[in-house]
Amino acid sequence: MLFSNSLVFFVLTLECFFMPSPTPPIDYRYFILYKPYDVLSQFTKEIPEHKTLGDCFDFPSDVYPVGRLDRDSEGLLILTNDKNLNHRLLDPKFKHPRRYWAQVEGIPEEHKLDKLRQGVSIKINKKDYKTLPAKISLLTETPPIPERTPPIRERKNIPTSWVELILTEGKNRQVRKMCASIGFPVLRLIRHRICRLTMRDMSPGKVSEVRGPSLYKALDL
Repeated sequence: MLFSNSLVFFVLTLECFFMPSPTPPIDYRYFILYKPYDVLSQFTKEIPEHKTLGDCFDFPSDVYPVGRLDRDSEGLLILTNDKNLNHRLLDPKFKHPRRYWAQVEGIPEEHKLDKLRQGVSIKINKKDYKTLPAKISLLTETPPIPERTPPIRERKNIPTSWVELILTEGKNRQVRKMCASIGFPVLRLIRHRICRLTMRDMSPGKVSEVRGPSLYKALDL
């Protein structure tokens, strides 16, 4: 019996000794950036002259953007190390509304805007794709946004206008392709809102760190 008890004690001692230590919890961090024009939505330069997210702020090394904005687009960009947020926000089945302000060349007529509302055919990866129905409106005033640096190139004899688009999908250069399909090329594009999350009064290049629960609530997650 003494030998048996000693053996049990020995085995238990070994199990305790080799038991792996618990994994420390991840310190999730969340940032909102007003991405400026001419900045890549990544940290790696493709050519030395490129500006990247690292030029805007000294982000933690494990933080990455959720989705992307094209180099020539501006506006709201979320960065985090929370992979669950990345999945919930980018998976098409969740259909989070994204609000864009597009300055276009010309003034689109209502029947042209109706085409955007119903869905238009664009090319995605060289294949035809019909966009989902969207909320589209022609703005009567310029949105409350700062001037772009450099300013857009306008043609003297052609007016410009602002169109608000609320989409529930985010294909590559989708807004630009949609507007071009009805004959109104985009001169400037800003993502202003995702669900109830906005840039508030931020200026281009500014960063704000936010708390996880507040961000999830604003994103209806």
